Amino acid sequence: MRAYERFLRYAAVHTTSAYDTDCVPSTACQLDLARLLADEMKQMGLDGVHVDEYGVVYGFLPATPGCEDKPALGFIAHMDTSCSYSGEGVRPQIIEHYDGGDVVLKGTGDVLRVSEFPTLAGLKGMTLITSDGTTLLGADDKAGIAEILTACEAVIASGAPHGKLCIAFTPDEEIGMGVAHFDVKKFGAAFAYTVDGGKEGEIAYETFNACSASVEISGVSVHPGSSKDTMINAVLVAMTFNAMLPAADIPRMTEGYEGFFHLESMQGDVEHAQMHYIVRDHDRSMFEHRKQMLRHAAKTINERYGKEIVTLTIKDSYYNMAEQIAPHMHLVEDARKAVTAAGMTPCVEPVRGGTDGCRLSYMGLPTPNLCTGGFAFHGRFEHIAVESMDRCAKMIELLMRGV
Repeated sequence: MRAYERFLRYAAVHTTSAYDTDCVPSTACQLDLARLLADEMKQMGLDGVHVDEYGVVYGFLPATPGCEDKPALGFIAHMDTSCSYSGEGVRPQIIEHYDGGDVVLKGTGDVLRVSEFPTLAGLKGMTLITSDGTTLLGADDKAGIAEILTACEAVIASGAPHGKLCIAFTPDEEIGMGVAHFDVKKFGAAFAYTVDGGKEGEIAYETFNACSASVEISGVSVHPGSSKDTMINAVLVAMTFNAMLPAADIPRMTEGYEGFFHLESMQGDVEHAQMHYIVRDHDRSMFEHRKQMLRHAAKTINERYGKEIVTLTIKDSYYNMAEQIAPHMHLVEDARKAVTAAGMTPCVEPVRGGTDGCRLSYMGLPTPNLCTGGFAFHGRFEHIAVESMDRCAKMIELLMRGV
């Protein structure tokens, strides 16, 4: 079975995760895909296949005779789709011999434009898969799951020698909980790869250092006609706080290794305002400096008013996994070789985000991230090419075989 055929089956299963629930996984529908995958893995011949109490799917291919001493290698992808856009009732459009032009999404009439997504031009001549515009597609990360299992099937069918292979599919990655309950010891791999990246050939072992910052502002509301030296307008204070941060250090104006402050939300009135930021930087010292800038802004405003009207709460999310991958750069070099042998061009670049591999690497399992071939994740314009998935599956197969 080709990777895209698996992917189309998985895309039909609703697996959107959700914030602010006490359930694990956060949505019960993710277990539908977990059970489907477990059944497929058992039929394929993997050992020890099971869905644990947290919704994580595990399965293993024992080492072939003579390869028992090779380090066990893991491959991981996530089952949930982003809650930023609907993932229920996905109806993919399949366009054979794609002409490289704009694509009308038939469910809504929206247009996937080459002018907005110039990478489409590179997919000319391939078989393109898009959503119909009413939902996201789910290539993030059901394409990764499909490619891993297609590679497993190819390795089993070939009878090629290989070390122990450890496979896992996690829930709730999109809400930052993908490996919160992951059992590294049970997984048993010495090293692993997540398959959760984008364009063909992409290899990533550098991620942001990341934190969230909540700003609570307490104002004083009085009649505006008699408010001299009394009123403290919390909304205006919030605007002042944001103005104390570098205006150019925002996602729209940064790229590559450049970090940012991202004001995700802001609500308020005269008496109370609230802001929520995410803060990112690849460099650990700059990351710490950005947090200090937030603290300085809060301190300065509080001193201006002579009391604590600004309360700042900073919570670290994850750290740049490059620090953990650096002693194991053979993982990156092996990925380069596999990418090339699979007919793609290696592209090693930093992730402007995080992956499950960040936390896994700090949990003692060095885990770079590999491409799936997809684009424009988390929205209605998500798309992927059949041939890209074939090449990504071949890349994984070659890594599994140690070629």
